[in-house]
Amino acid sequence: MNWNAHLPALLLAVPLFGAFASPVLSPFGRTTRNALLAGLSFVTLLVSLLLMKSVLAGGTAVYVMGGESTGLALPLGMKLPIRIIMEVDAFSAFMAVCGTVASFAGALFSMNYMDKFTALGRFVSLYFLLTLGMLGMMITGDIFNFFVFLEIASIASIGLIAFWRDRPEAVEASFKYMLISQVSSMVFLIAAGALYGKYNALNMAAIGGLIKPGTMEKLALVFLVGTLAMKCGAFPLHMWLPDAYAEAPSGVSCLLVAVSQASLYGLMRVCFSLYGVNLGGAFIPWVIISMGLASMFFGVTMAVVQHEIKRLIGYHSVSQVGYMLLGLGVGMLVLTDARGMAEYGFTAIKGGMFHIFNYTMYKALLFLAAGAVYYATGKRDLNELGGLARRMPFTTGMFVIAAAAISGLPPFNGFVSKLLIYESVFAVHPALAVVALVTSVLTLASFVKVFQTAFLGPEKSSFTAVREVPAGMLFGMGVLTVAVLVATLFPSWTISNLVEPAAKALVDQAGYIGAVMGGGL
Repeated sequence: MNWNAHLPALLLAVPLFGAFASPVLSPFGRTTRNALLAGLSFVTLLVSLLLMKSVLAGGTAVYVMGGESTGLALPLGMKLPIRIIMEVDAFSAFMAVCGTVASFAGALFSMNYMDKFTALGRFVSLYFLLTLGMLGMMITGDIFNFFVFLEIASIASIGLIAFWRDRPEAVEASFKYMLISQVSSMVFLIAAGALYGKYNALNMAAIGGLIKPGTMEKLALVFLVGTLAMKCGAFPLHMWLPDAYAEAPSGVSCLLVAVSQASLYGLMRVCFSLYGVNLGGAFIPWVIISMGLASMFFGVTMAVVQHEIKRLIGYHSVSQVGYMLLGLGVGMLVLTDARGMAEYGFTAIKGGMFHIFNYTMYKALLFLAAGAVYYATGKRDLNELGGLARRMPFTTGMFVIAAAAISGLPPFNGFVSKLLIYESVFAVHPALAVVALVTSVLTLASFVKVFQTAFLGPEKSSFTAVREVPAGMLFGMGVLTVAVLVATLFPSWTISNLVEPAAKALVDQAGYIGAVMGGGL
């Protein structure tokens, strides 16, 4: 059997098996449950790496569920796909690797972090379902199945955000997320239904090959962009994000970072692969640029005044999403610009895509470091912390690395991706680069405050018994720290071998359509 051909299905089958196996195996004890959580999370990561290697070597992978051949997208002379199709190009594979790294790190961290609590069989099951939903969104080639996986991720997120149901704040955050998710999902479904009614197709490649500019198509685009911007936490649709990230267990917050990027992936796929050259005009690109600028500025200004550490990091998530939206919007605006600015557009796409990887790694690491502080001290408020560097040196070191990366300090990976964005957006208008630079300065200021307050300064008298967190939690943080350092030490290799192929795949609408349709349209 050619296992490489079945890697897309295996990427979804492994976490799905984990979700159903957890309630069965959890009664056998802590060791069995943790082995399931860590083991299958590692297998999922390994499958994503093998899938990326296969795609980079052999081109877009097309997997047809129930087909006689995994590459038979148009059976029996059909002009349109009729089966569920997974389409994995370099962009999809790149996003899947980012997501599975975060999922594996969160799983390692959660083994010790959640050990004090009950109902952990349900926790593991929901964790795998959330991973399944995230990965399904990233590799599906069907707009309706994207909706299905979006719903799976939303339902799992609702349960995990409210996992500490004895905290009213957690229940409130989960309820808020549920309302936002259901509204956005219904709007997404309306848009998908409108496109299906017009083109009699749900496959994204098929719709991309048939779509023509029109009033219905523009309205569907607005619905899709608004929904996915809401799900990835863009301003002014961000109201759910700080609460959800702050109240979820830290291992879950780590995974939620990657899940939000799956929605951003969907936004980018809609703009480039579904609509592409039929996007029409500069309105949507400027809307995305405006959302990016507003997200950066308002996210960082709200973060600066926060005292609860995870909530502060949550507002920084809004700010960081703004950088990616800015790169995406500028890329859409100038890739086909008649003034010869296409080079800057592709640079913006590369910068935004590299920032997706960087953001997922260092933001997930920051949430795990915040969780380690809470695990060791039982405190969330910065005003109640101090002197932890003496007691928790490994956590402190990894927090400093993540804080330097998110602040864009050279030579860290965050600086490289931001520099690509600065360069490209400055070519469009200097004011865009100024907003991005000011955001980085305020980001640095807020994390200097966190480091000074929580890790330096006088040690609290109640912290004499505080010790470094268990090895499993350190390993979870270590996975993300290694990822940050690899991207920091080898930025050229990372861009050339991972980011640039993904960016080229994203902007190649014809290649995406051709992988499924061939000469069918």
